[in-house]
Amino acid sequence: MSAAEVAIDRLAELWRDARHPVVLTGAGLSTASGIPDFRSPGGRWENYQPVLYQDFLAREEARREYWRYTGETWQVIVRAAPNPAHRALAQLASRGHIDLLVTQNVDGLHERSGFPGERLVNIHGTGSRIRCTACGAEAAREVGQQQWEAGVAVPRCACGGAWKPATISFGQGLVAEDLERAMRAAAGCDLFVAVGTSLVVGPINEMFEVAQRAGAPAAILTASETPYDGRCTLKIRDPIERVLPALAREICG
Repeated sequence: MSAAEVAIDRLAELWRDARHPVVLTGAGLSTASGIPDFRSPGGRWENYQPVLYQDFLAREEARREYWRYTGETWQVIVRAAPNPAHRALAQLASRGHIDLLVTQNVDGLHERSGFPGERLVNIHGTGSRIRCTACGAEAAREVGQQQWEAGVAVPRCACGGAWKPATISFGQGLVAEDLERAMRAAAGCDLFVAVGTSLVVGPINEMFEVAQRAGAPAAILTASETPYDGRCTLKIRDPIERVLPALAREICG
């Protein structure tokens, strides 16, 4: 039996015994669906500078640059489908093996996999909706995306305000209720599993610290290094789209 298989067996045992497992997912979960991990070498952030929320509100040039980036990215996302890792997490949740899943992703693949919405927190918002920065109206993403694909550099609401995808941009605060729910779940968990995340984006990476202070074992499932690799109970580097289905089979039977 390989070291990875031993680790998977051990994590499956911990997960079966846990009464309040909590999961945090990041961009690495969706790479097998064809969505690039933007932070990795060769990722899209090498070609784009993130637009600050304050700049989006203040400058038309920033709004055009933001929509150029997010419009192209959404074209990739809508062609993607949930991969076996997403489906395994949905299966675990439906069988009562995940109390709460907090995702840093805005691609909507957890929802499309059938993951129970009441156990899901989109901590960085969602790209599937847009919000007017002037009047606050909301609409489906397609309303703004169709304008952009038709050549409108900055899609507009009927009131004249700029549409912005309902994601949390750099410089924009998280939804306080979502952050509180995530940290409360971490404080009450008896197993914390980080999947496909580098654990460098704050404040949500503090879930690891909170769970550890509560005495919960922690597993990190990602090929990349994280600041917490030396402190976790288990680190599994094998492809997530193979590891999570294997875990689900062992845990759910």
